[in-house]
Amino acid sequence: MLRRIVQACFLIIGGTLGIFLIPELLNIMKIDHNSIISNSYVTAILGAIIFYLITFWAVDYVTDFIKWLEDSLVKIPVTDVLFGSVGLIIGLFIAFLVGYALNAVQVPVVNTVAPILLTLLFGYLGFQVGFKKRDELLSLFTNKKKKSGEEETDKPESKSWKILDTSVIIDGRIADICQTGFLEGTIVIPQFVLEELQHIADSSDVLKRNRGRRGLDILNRIQKELSITVEMYEGDFEEIQEVDSKLVKLAKLTNGILVTNDFNLNKVCEFQNVPVLNINDLANAVKPVVLPGEEMNVQVIKEGKDHHQGVAYLDDGTMIVVEEGREYIGKRIDVLVTSVLQTSAGRMIFAKPKLLEKAL
Repeated sequence: MLRRIVQACFLIIGGTLGIFLIPELLNIMKIDHNSIISNSYVTAILGAIIFYLITFWAVDYVTDFIKWLEDSLVKIPVTDVLFGSVGLIIGLFIAFLVGYALNAVQVPVVNTVAPILLTLLFGYLGFQVGFKKRDELLSLFTNKKKKSGEEETDKPESKSWKILDTSVIIDGRIADICQTGFLEGTIVIPQFVLEELQHIADSSDVLKRNRGRRGLDILNRIQKELSITVEMYEGDFEEIQEVDSKLVKLAKLTNGILVTNDFNLNKVCEFQNVPVLNINDLANAVKPVVLPGEEMNVQVIKEGKDHHQGVAYLDDGTMIVVEEGREYIGKRIDVLVTSVLQTSAGRMIFAKPKLLEKAL
């Protein structure tokens, strides 16, 4: 169908050129053409045939180009097209006003060349501003609507956006948290996070590939099996390279809450006053409380970093650093808790062997 349309366009162009150019060409060649020029239909048909015979080889190239352009436009998010088009229209309007003012200047070069240059310049600038500032403009319109609309409810809609990062998706615990109902609102999956997840799933490294595929499985489970709203954010911040920086900017623009278990990203969000939910903080909060002086029975598995230290683990993965526990590696011993260190990166328990305490 597209090929037929391109061929028809070529015929129309050839017919139009034939009406205007064939009589002039016959005049130059000094050929009597009174009978031909009197009938524009004949010149149109001749022009269409000649032009098509000359350019028939270009039909396939033009068709392929249009298909490529169509596929590219379909992949672009609708917000990008909308704001880019609005910016282009504004730029062309400004160019028209400036060009209209320049018409008053009676300078041949200014009257002819300047309007063309202004149209190209302001059209390009308008499109770029509308395209690259789409998120800020959208956020601006959203804030104005809230101020001029009805009273805000106790739970604003923007605050119900929970933006997931790559680490929390791969971790997998987010699906269980959503299933229990502790995480309410709309789960937002940015397109650039999904692209990073797909890149990890296609990695040549087996461990990375398995982690990426696990993340995709978690997303499918959240979307298909859980009764929670999931939305895709199609926008992107092309001027920003790092995915973490894109997430922070998205949370700022949408007033959403970033969900992560990345300790460093958590600190960046706190520094920039971006609301953040750390899955590790939640996990630490629901772990059994361990107090100094409490007795525990653990198995020392390996050597610690410092001299004579041993390392053990609880069933939930909490690390226990056993002072003077190096000689007990591979054995189960009773230990006494001396202190507990708890951060967003996890919890660490320090203890010493009970036998050592009795000896002292």
